Amino acid sequence: MARLLGLLLAGVLLAGCGSPAAPVAAPTTPATAPAPPAAPAAHACYTMTMTQAVAPTSHANATSCSSAHTTETFYVGQLDTYVDGHLLAVDSDRVSAQVADTCRQRLGRFLGGTTAQTRLSMVRAVWFTPTVAESGQGANWFRCDAVAVADADSLSSLRSSLRGALKAPKRRAALAMCGTAAPGSAGFHRVQCGSPHTWRAIADVSIPGGRYPGRKVAKGAGKTRCADAAGAAASNPLSFQWSYEWPTAADWSLDQHYGICWFKG
Repeated sequence: MARLLGLLLAGVLLAGCGSPAAPVAAPTTPATAPAPPAAPAAHACYTMTMTQAVAPTSHANATSCSSAHTTETFYVGQLDTYVDGHLLAVDSDRVSAQVADTCRQRLGRFLGGTTAQTRLSMVRAVWFTPTVAESGQGANWFRCDAVAVADADSLSSLRSSLRGALKAPKRRAALAMCGTAAPGSAGFHRVQCGSPHTWRAIADVSIPGGRYPGRKVAKGAGKTRCADAAGAAASNPLSFQWSYEWPTAADWSLDQHYGICWFKG
């Protein structure tokens, strides 16, 4: 956000003819606005809870990425708050969507995996912006962090960087998405495959289109894809189970335009 760093006030002295000159005040130093809050480091780690990690702003102190942490910054960018000549608030829907899209798109590049591998992992992107007050002071950055989700309520404690994690087969397998029960059942929770589980996510199903196609279309999109993927994964073609988890309208609004194929066997 452009800031006016100082105001220079000029005074004009008017004197009557023959009148003695009025004393001139000593010049003063122009007032300057404080520097905007500094942007976060481009590569840093933090220890946060799930609740803190999904908040829109953060003031957590950075920690070493070689010590225990739960989030890792993988990108810091500049907000685009001007649209058609208008300045948008840092917490506007347009600005929030810009940040979310950028962080999600850059996550796979940071992890070193394919789109499918990223979708089928428990690593997710979270993001932070300045507060409204900080934005008013000139802060114009946003920060993308990677987290490894442990379960619905907690994040994994990490002791090394997630950079390139999906390139390593063993680490990719440990961070992959698994389930504690059949998807949709009462006991179903997503967990990392390094934790106890009974089901495994084995394929993604991309659903084209900009608008949510409706439950029937979203549900039907994965039938053949998931059956084929499960058959290929089964060691015994006569003894396995598969399931398909399609995106809801709420998922779609959060940019999840794909479903997940699940397998047990």
